[in-house]
Amino acid sequence: MRENFLENVERRTLNLEDASDVRRSTFAAGEDEPSSRIPSSPFTTQRLGLLEYELALERMRLEHARVADGGAPTLLLLEHPPVLTLGRKAHAAENVRASIETLEREGIKIVQAERGGDVTYHGPGQLVGYPLFPVGRRVREYLRKLENVLISVLEGFGVEAHGHEGYAGVYVGQGELEKIASIGVAIKRGVAMHGFGLNVNTRLEHFDLIVPCGLESVRMTSLKKLLGAPQDMQGVMARIEASFRLEFAQYDWVGQRSSTPVTPSPLLSAV
Repeated sequence: MRENFLENVERRTLNLEDASDVRRSTFAAGEDEPSSRIPSSPFTTQRLGLLEYELALERMRLEHARVADGGAPTLLLLEHPPVLTLGRKAHAAENVRASIETLEREGIKIVQAERGGDVTYHGPGQLVGYPLFPVGRRVREYLRKLENVLISVLEGFGVEAHGHEGYAGVYVGQGELEKIASIGVAIKRGVAMHGFGLNVNTRLEHFDLIVPCGLESVRMTSLKKLLGAPQDMQGVMARIEASFRLEFAQYDWVGQRSSTPVTPSPLLSAV
């Protein structure tokens, strides 16, 4: 299996639609960007556009099985039509505030998810990322790396963001915290699935229909709200891709794949 993986790593690198756009968008305007700062990467990226949650789940499972069998790691980037997903810790009766009639009127589905965590919302304008990466036993380190990817991207927009002790996810503010990105994963066969949801141009009022991640105190925000204008989703995707390459440049892909995984079970917080 290791030989198969190494062959894939040698053959495949991150497929960027426009490398010059990635280089420009990864760093703040006017900042010098030596090409050496964005290393090549042993994972590929697939941009899937707007995709129904069930279809995306099927695609994710297929890609996950391929990676678990020794294929090159893959990052899926996409958006979903409006949907509420329930993690394994979800209490729908408590944390879905809206009635079935309201959800139907808004065109919002409810789907059971195999990730950890509680209930969350996905919809157009939210950038969803499913990194199908080998993790092995180093799950918490992997979650922190996902946070770092998102924090770095937000810093490029001039938004100061940070993690939260005890909860996966990315927040802005120091007093009244607002959550801009949720993270939730499941680990199976030593490989991560599910991932993150970054609010770019998300319709934030849809979060009022639920208790996001089961946390009453959580208020949601977005780049559009913070910056006062809609943001180009393709540009944000390019920044995400480049940030993953930087954050995972020294990642021990082979070591994670060869380490004995923890009992394959969903983990931690909601996406």
